[in-house]
Amino acid sequence: MSIELLGEPFDPWRRLSDRDQELREADRGCGACSSFVGIMRPKNDGLAVREMILEYYPKMTQRQLSNIVDEAYERWPIEHIDVVHRVGAIRPGDTIVLVGVWSAHRGPAINGCRHILEHLKRQAPFWKKEILTDGSSRWVTGNTDVIYEQ
Repeated sequence: MSIELLGEPFDPWRRLSDRDQELREADRGCGACSSFVGIMRPKNDGLAVREMILEYYPKMTQRQLSNIVDEAYERWPIEHIDVVHRVGAIRPGDTIVLVGVWSAHRGPAINGCRHILEHLKRQAPFWKKEILTDGSSRWVTGNTDVIYEQ
């Protein structure tokens, strides 16, 4: 398991490729990888966004992410999980989150990835402040609807 909170941009595709190669070399028996990459949109609720500030409490956020990942390991036969989440200033087009789940078969990988992402969106303590292109700002109070529950 690897959980990282980063204050700078990262390349999710490189991270997935590097981890996949590492797991193959370790002969972990992974036949499936399910991943999700979330990217900041340039608009939210019809307004243009210049930047988003993602605030968090490091220990609390790390602990909650660990709990979510541990639950996925308990529910499915998963070999490895990576979660990378940006914090601080994020611009449109920047990757916000990467969830990668490796297992022997596709079902556990897909279910684990979806579980982690949906619970991260609902439970992880992040606070989002959008800076709009007109210079005004607003806190994001809602979240995406949960469309999946397993």
